[in-house]
Amino acid sequence: MEQIKLDVSNVLGTVSRNEIDALSQDARKSLLKLTDHSGAGNDFLGWVDLPTRTETALLEDIEGVAANLRANCEVIVAIGIGGSYLGAKAVIEALSDSFAAYKGEGVPVLFAGQNIGEDYLFELQEYLKGKKFGIIVISKSGTTTEPAIAFRLLKDQLTAQLGREEASKRIVAITDAKRGALRSLATEEGYKTFVIDDNVGGRFSVLSPVGLLPIAVAGFDIKALMQGAIDFQKATLDGSNTEAMEYAMTRNALYRAGKKIEILVNYNPKLHYFGEWWKQLYGESEGKDHKGIFPAAVDNSTDLHSMGQWIQDGERTIFETVLSVMEQKHTVVIPSDEANLDGLNYIAGKRVDEVNKMAELGTRIAHVDGGVPNLRITIPALTEHALGQLIYFFEAACGISGYLLDVNPFNQPGVEDYKRNMFALLEKPGYEEQTAAIKARL
Repeated sequence: MEQIKLDVSNVLGTVSRNEIDALSQDARKSLLKLTDHSGAGNDFLGWVDLPTRTETALLEDIEGVAANLRANCEVIVAIGIGGSYLGAKAVIEALSDSFAAYKGEGVPVLFAGQNIGEDYLFELQEYLKGKKFGIIVISKSGTTTEPAIAFRLLKDQLTAQLGREEASKRIVAITDAKRGALRSLATEEGYKTFVIDDNVGGRFSVLSPVGLLPIAVAGFDIKALMQGAIDFQKATLDGSNTEAMEYAMTRNALYRAGKKIEILVNYNPKLHYFGEWWKQLYGESEGKDHKGIFPAAVDNSTDLHSMGQWIQDGERTIFETVLSVMEQKHTVVIPSDEANLDGLNYIAGKRVDEVNKMAELGTRIAHVDGGVPNLRITIPALTEHALGQLIYFFEAACGISGYLLDVNPFNQPGVEDYKRNMFALLEKPGYEEQTAAIKARL
């Protein structure tokens, strides 16, 4: 099968090949830290060999549970936040018919617990009234505020609808193997469970049951997804494919040259949530110690009519990484029109994708000429296998890049700050001192 490929030729006007290659020795050391677990955050490196150590029996168990949920439910709600929903959402959106929800095809996977929007939760509960629904709840602890609120609400609604015993048959918990509030509840209520390994952090968990179960419920081939990741893992770790290292080296060379913002660009609307997943992966991994490339994302050509001006002529602190999908699933040809009032007859007979590709190429040329370095990742097609490759590529590159930046890529200490303030403001027991201190400031 075709592989995803990285092209860095359009950055060489900003940094030289020698400047990129100067990081190669450190990049190899960084990769070694991932494989021999000698770097910072080494207790969260379970994702490195996750594809190859995931047993077929687990994948078949996930497929069986997904089939059972689809057979007994009209809709599934996946509850989680951060990496507990973004990876699944990214893959499902990339592979789905854009209008499947309006066609009534398959079993839709909805998401909750990724926000604390009161209207969102009210409207979700209203939508679920009278429907046969199931719940996939994803949390190591079971106490993270956003998903815990959503689960409490939806669990009560499902129990009121079906009774406690029947409701428990439609709830699947993905949680810690032994401890935590959700593990205790799952044991008490008899929920089917899958385990989040202690050494796999949330933003690296899409290739675990965290991502695989919602993706399987949505009807996609998780074995093919994992095979793509397996292929890329093996090639990356045995050194036959160096593209993850090349990406990490190039972006760090650009960062050292003053390029502080990376924009992930797609020209396929199905990749919008892939950009959201990537933003969390790199933002939460690298934003430490007042360092790190700021990750942003745009959807082109849509955002050429909003962000395009800033990217072309704004402050020159940015570079772009373009995701380019080579083959589309469908063919749409632009017709000729006798009146030609819109002036489009010059492209009559061309596929829409050809026009899109020329928009991409023209934009890359314009941006490079305008001082915006461009990396390009070509994806053969939006298939499970290709997305598995792409996920592992970005994960491996993220670990290498974080070590090149000299931060721990696998913790997120800053995320806890807002939680402490929120708990204090809500007067959570045990936060009395913080509550008093914050109230004194208001």
